[in-house]
Amino acid sequence: MSTIHIVGAGPGRADLLTVRAARLLARADAVLFDRLVSAEVLELIRPGAELHDVGKEEGRQEEIQSRILELLEDCAQRHETVVRLKGGDPMVFGRGAEEWLHLVERGYDVDIVPGVSSAVSVPEMAGIPVTYRGVAAGFAVVAGQRMAGRCQEWAAYAHVDTLVILMGVAQRVEIAACLRLHGRSAETPVAFIEKGTTVRERVVVTTLAEVADVDVNAPAVMVVGEVVRLREKLRERADSDSLVNLARLFEPRETHARQAC
Repeated sequence: MSTIHIVGAGPGRADLLTVRAARLLARADAVLFDRLVSAEVLELIRPGAELHDVGKEEGRQEEIQSRILELLEDCAQRHETVVRLKGGDPMVFGRGAEEWLHLVERGYDVDIVPGVSSAVSVPEMAGIPVTYRGVAAGFAVVAGQRMAGRCQEWAAYAHVDTLVILMGVAQRVEIAACLRLHGRSAETPVAFIEKGTTVRERVVVTTLAEVADVDVNAPAVMVVGEVVRLREKLRERADSDSLVNLARLFEPRETHARQAC
């Protein structure tokens, strides 16, 4: 009997996949992947595997989701190893749990393969830790795609030390206004990290008062909180260390030998 593997593709870079995820992609018979799965991760899929791009389109989410469920069952009836590949971790938004429930209710064997969540990995690799002693004792991860005019929903998150918002670029102005309405300072730093962990990564830093004035493109992770201020120092050191390590790669072998002695 076939098994459907719901797999986390991580934040973007292929070397941030789990070992189990990479092994499954290398032997998959069929793969259904979301639009946030990077091209370099897709390159790890077994040549000849049946591929289905099931990325959501604005205004067609429900239609496409129904199609995904149909495709999963169809592939499971024809193949032994089916992979449902989702960006980040499959249970952090993205309807991973809904697909899981749908399948087990219909008697399918389902295997869950966690992924590195973009909610934590994208900020930290951009130099923004979500917690830091004396600065942020906790964090919350929130979906930014919410119905307009429901500002009261943000009251519960307005004073969380670090607020990580996924899928919130289009609603950033409303989100910032709601957070300020519920008491968050207008000067609170905000970072937007586009295409995190990839060579196309771009980081924009601003404040809650000025989010409307910045040019940001989805997909991007939005981070609100004082930890954003740590980025300048952390990235300065990280970039410096990277240059030192790069220089060491080109040192003559005898130099290393002398140092070892």
